[in-house]
Amino acid sequence: MATRVIGAGTLARDLGRWRNVDSDGEIESTRRSARPAYLALAEGIRLLIHDGRAPLGVALPSERDLAGTLGVSRTTITSTYSLLRENGYLISRQGSRSTVALPRDVQHDGSKPARSILAMMAASELPTIDMTYAAMAAPLEMQEAYSVALEGLPAYLGTHGMDPVGVLALREAIARRFTERGLPTEPDQILVTLGAQHGLRLLLNVLTAPAARVLIDHPTYPNAIEAIRDVGARPVPVPLRPESPDKGWDLDGIRSAARQTAATLAYLVPDFNNPTGLLLDADGRAELAAIARETRMTVVIDESMADLHLTGEPQQPPVAAFAKGNEIVTIGSASKSFWGGLRVGWIRTNQPLITKLLGIRSTVDLGTPVMDQLATVHLLANAGTILDRRRDQLRAQRAALVETVAEELPDWRLSYGAGGMSVWAQLPAPVSTALAATAPNHGVLLAAGPRFGVQGAFERFIRLPFTHQEPELRLAVKAIAAAYEALTPRAADPLQPLTCY
Repeated sequence: MATRVIGAGTLARDLGRWRNVDSDGEIESTRRSARPAYLALAEGIRLLIHDGRAPLGVALPSERDLAGTLGVSRTTITSTYSLLRENGYLISRQGSRSTVALPRDVQHDGSKPARSILAMMAASELPTIDMTYAAMAAPLEMQEAYSVALEGLPAYLGTHGMDPVGVLALREAIARRFTERGLPTEPDQILVTLGAQHGLRLLLNVLTAPAARVLIDHPTYPNAIEAIRDVGARPVPVPLRPESPDKGWDLDGIRSAARQTAATLAYLVPDFNNPTGLLLDADGRAELAAIARETRMTVVIDESMADLHLTGEPQQPPVAAFAKGNEIVTIGSASKSFWGGLRVGWIRTNQPLITKLLGIRSTVDLGTPVMDQLATVHLLANAGTILDRRRDQLRAQRAALVETVAEELPDWRLSYGAGGMSVWAQLPAPVSTALAATAPNHGVLLAAGPRFGVQGAFERFIRLPFTHQEPELRLAVKAIAAAYEALTPRAADPLQPLTCY
């Protein structure tokens, strides 16, 4: 099979104004110390790889074609490709083109954001604040949770320790929490996973087929988009509308998209959508369940952020509480509520589906570590105290972020909902990828807006997590403001379209 190749024109379009380059191959910049053109270009291509706009396994344009399209020397392209190859972003095989890849140490579950080439290569002494992830440090109770788990471990040492369903104590604790929220649940309806992302992947393997359509919020969690694509399915975006009176979800749009595309599966995040923080109200949840029944579509609800309500409003009942059959499947996780390093999640569904999931799981892994499960039992038992403190912390950090953005970037529009861990910032111009490429030079790492969508959307947006401590958040915003100012006046002008080189 012939290798798919990205055209030089397509790559140039996606790169946008990656940098102004003079005739000598040097960057024209307001910064005192300019970087070589090949380094800026390599960083731009790296971002496209992580955004999914330069798909894995495809070949980049020939050096000659790309040099001519971008208007730079052949030597610049050669150096760019060599740098990408050295850092694991290109794989070269004798007699064939170099193809796009990811370094082996890049994780896809979001627990370890990809390290910037600029961070690896640039000789900068600036401290770097990583704003590419939305996760908090572990609470004080985490060490205690593992100590308690260690004390309970002997009861399991006489077994083989591999339980693909999950230890009963944890399944009982999870079922009890669902019941307390208005969704009666038995432990047999719970499958413990290695996080919500793992649960979603198992469900996709069982509930989809190659080329199947999967409805998604737009924007949504980037790793979910990649998981859908990895199983050969096609994400179908239904735009969120934060300004609308129906709390952001276009329910008519979901119904219409399901009917028009014959989608049999949807992945939605109605509990503090990542990245917008929007929350679907009870009426909307009831209608969503009705849409699932009408269209015979299974809806996977991601409740990873469900504990992080920040406005004082009561927590909404689970969407599955409005189901009349098996149309709603719920996934959740301890990672956002407690700690990203705690890779424990769950699926709540019916017994027949759990049986199918176990059949798939046996080919991937043999269960969630017992110690992590026992630690989660302790955390859930003390969730009230822990989560109250963490919500207070997030409120204060969000206020600090919003205040500093208002001071440093007054022309940015911030959208944030009733909870979650991030705000969704709208920029005056479509320069999100350029800003993410420039930001490491000023000491901050950003995830470009297009990562949260499909088809190159959200160049006018960027996600700003508020999971760092207040002093770090203020420093990060100041660094972002400096990076934004460093963009060329033409790129920062909202009335002037971006051009390609």
